[in-house]
Amino acid sequence: MGIDLDVARTTVGILGNAISLFLFLSPVPTFYKIWKAKSVQSFKPDPYVATVVNCALWIFYGMPFVHPDSLLVITINGTGLFIEAIYVIIYMIYTDWRKRRLILIAILVEFVFMCGVVVVTILCLHTTKTRSLLVGLLCVIFNVVMYAAPLTVMSRVIKTKSVKFLPFYLALANFANGIVWTAYALIKFDPYVLVPNGLGTLSGLAQLLLYATFYKSTKWEEDETARPQVQLQPPAANPA
Repeated sequence: MGIDLDVARTTVGILGNAISLFLFLSPVPTFYKIWKAKSVQSFKPDPYVATVVNCALWIFYGMPFVHPDSLLVITINGTGLFIEAIYVIIYMIYTDWRKRRLILIAILVEFVFMCGVVVVTILCLHTTKTRSLLVGLLCVIFNVVMYAAPLTVMSRVIKTKSVKFLPFYLALANFANGIVWTAYALIKFDPYVLVPNGLGTLSGLAQLLLYATFYKSTKWEEDETARPQVQLQPPAANPA
C-alpha cells in the first residue's frame, strides 16, 4: 500500500502546529515578569508587534481563495495572532504613553498594509496561482527579515564564547519547528512555506552547534542581571 500523502501532510502539519504553539507561548515568562513588576523594564515590544503582521499575512495566505488546502497554516497563525495580540496589549498597559503611541502607530501601519494587500490580491489578481505568488513572497520576505533576532544572539555567543544568552530548549524547538514545516512543504510542494522554514532549520542547527561549541567555555556563575531580552525568531510560517 502506498502512503497517503494527504494524511501524511496533515499529520506533519498537526505536529508543526504543536511545536509552533510552544514557540508562540515561549515569551510567557517575560510577560509574567512585566505583569508582576507592573513595568516593561528593559523589554522591547518589537518582536511581538512584528509577529502580529507576520501571522496576519500567513492567515491570508492560507485562505482557500489564495492558497487552497492550507487549513493548518490558518489554524496555527490564527492562534499565534491571538497570542501575540495579548502580548502587545499587556505591554501597552504597562508602558509609558510615548511607547504606547509608537506601538499604536505601528499597528495602524500594519493594518493599512494588510488592507492594501487584501484589496490588491482580490481585485487585481484572479487566480490562486498569482495570489499565492504575491502573498507568499510577502510572507517569505517578512520571515527572512525576522531572522535578525537569532542572528543577534548568535553573534553575542561568538563574541563572548558563552551560551548563557542562548536558551537551549528554545533553539532546539526552533530547529524542530523548521524541520517539521520543511517536511510539510515538501510533501505537497509549497516553495513559500519551504524557503523560510528551510532557513529556519539552518538557523536552528547553527544555534545548536554554537551551543555545543561554547558550552564548556561558558561561565555560568557570572551575574545574570545584565541578560538582554531577545526573542528568538518566531515560528517561520507557523507554518512558514
